[in-house]
This record gives sequence, structure tokens and C-alpha cells, in this order.
Amino acid sequence: MENAQILTILLSILPCFVVALIAGHFIIPWLRALKAGQTIREVGPKWHNSKAGTPAMGGLIFILATALGTLVLCIVFKQWTSALILAFSLVFGVIGFIDDFFKVKKKQNEGLKPLQKLLLQLAASALYLYVLYRSGHLTSSIWLPFTTGTWTIPIWVYIPFAVFVIVGCVNAVNLTDGIDGLATGVTMPVMVFFLVTALALKKAEIAIFPAALLGGLGGFLCYNFHPAKTFMGDTGSLFLGGAVCALAFALDMPLILLLVGFVYIVETLSVIMQVTYFKLTHGKRIFKMSPIHHHFEMCGWSEVKIFVVFVTVSIVMCVLAWLSTGPIR
Repeated sequence: MENAQILTILLSILPCFVVALIAGHFIIPWLRALKAGQTIREVGPKWHNSKAGTPAMGGLIFILATALGTLVLCIVFKQWTSALILAFSLVFGVIGFIDDFFKVKKKQNEGLKPLQKLLLQLAASALYLYVLYRSGHLTSSIWLPFTTGTWTIPIWVYIPFAVFVIVGCVNAVNLTDGIDGLATGVTMPVMVFFLVTALALKKAEIAIFPAALLGGLGGFLCYNFHPAKTFMGDTGSLFLGGAVCALAFALDMPLILLLVGFVYIVETLSVIMQVTYFKLTHGKRIFKMSPIHHHFEMCGWSEVKIFVVFVTVSIVMCVLAWLSTGPIR
């Protein structure tokens, strides 16, 4: 991998940032014209009612910037792995867009039925994994973080396991998108990790995508930070979930999701724990509200404080993930 290629990939972050900034000036008014305002859940924090009407589907902003940046560099370098990662992420983004569109059309906080979303996600995940496996990017040997060791399992066992991991992780990212800027901020360090790791492993064809997405998210955060001018919606959060998973499997290191996806996992576990305990105790709760970011809101934390703390945790876990790759670098 040439130094010029590395420099080009790193410099691509800035134009993707600019594209997202420019796109926001056009997409947000367009969403307002469509009356694509967010419907606030009745069971959510009461003070979120003031956010009703804020344009959703704002994820289109960073999706556009990411797609343009990725495709341009793929064409320049004539390397197409990042285009495959983009395609997979876009499939999840389309699922989210359909979900958001139904919410806007019906003027309620329900879109696609859970089974419909699940089946679409399962099909997309299985197809992506098959393409990765056939192209040689994916093996059935699972790398163990902090070591050079691997755990090899039969491919017919690995694929169902991987599909389960992808669908779970994608929806965990979706749960994290609950307050202004949170999913955006938490995911940016994750993209830095995948970018740096791909470059360190001399896989420039994979580094293209996280660089473009990092720039796109930076531009989007200017509109999504508290007080948010737009929300990413399921359009954006499912795209992000697909992107995180696609990169982990393209680098053939799915277990790294336990580290870089720590915040997503905690958010999901808080919901599972809350629902399970509620049912077992016939109405008692562990948290004041779940996902856990709402618990901290109910404890009096501001949205900005939650953002800073959760992003800091994400940064620390991504640094730990980077250290875990030392033996294979």
C-alpha cells in the first residue's frame, strides 16, 4: 500500500464532511416540506415532547456523503470491497427508510412490523456473508482479540452465528439513537478504529468506507448535536448498524464488536434486563427507564452530559480494541 494511497484516503474525510454540511442545507428543508417530523413515543421522557416535529430521516445526509466519497475512491483505486460494504449498509438504510416512511405516512411511531424488518435483515445479512465468503474476505476462523489465535468452526455453523450477530448489532445501534447526537457520536470513534485498523493491516480497499463515513458523520453531527435540527431516524441508525457489522466481518474480526460495540451492547442489555425483570416481578423496574441513556436522563443528566460520557466510553473501548489487534499487526 503506497503512502499516496493512504494520504488520499485520510484526506477524503474532509470532502465527505463538507458534502454532508452542504447536503444538510437542502435535505432538512426538504424533510420539513414532506412533513417528515418525528413522532415522540408516549412512553418516552415527557420533556422529549418538545422535539415532536423535528425532521426525521436526516440520516440521508451522511448516507449521501458516504456513498459519494466511497464510490469516488473505489473508482480511483479500482478496488471494490468498500463498495460492497456500502451496498450492504445501504440495504439496511433502505429498510430503515421504508420504516420511517410508513411512520411519516401514518403519523405514528410504528413503521414496518417487527417480523418484516427481521426477515429483511436476515436475508440481507446472509447474502452479504455469502458474498464475503466467496470473495475470500471471510473465513470460518474467528480471531480471538489480544492473541494471534483463532477458533475455527464449520462454515454451516459460522454463517447462522454471524447472521445472528449482525442482526443483533444492527438493532443495538438503532436502540442507541435515542437522544440528540448519541448514535452519531458513539459511532465516530468506531469508524476511526476500523479506518486505522484497515490501514495497519494494509487493507486500503476496506479503509475507504470508514473514512468516508467518518467525514459524513462529522458533517451530520453539526445538525444532530443538541438541540438537534434533524434526527437520523431508522434510515440512519440501521445504515450505521449495517456499516459497523459489515466492517467487522470484512476485516474477518467479528469478536471485535464486543469491544467497539460496547455502548451498543450495554444499551441493548439494559432493555433486555428491564423487560425481563418487569415481567418476572409483575411491574418492578431495574432502571427508571430503558434504554439506559433514558435512565440517566431521568436521573437528571443533560443530553450533552450523556453524549460526552457515552462518547468517551466509546473512545476508551475503541482504544482497547486497537490494543487488542497488536499481535496481528
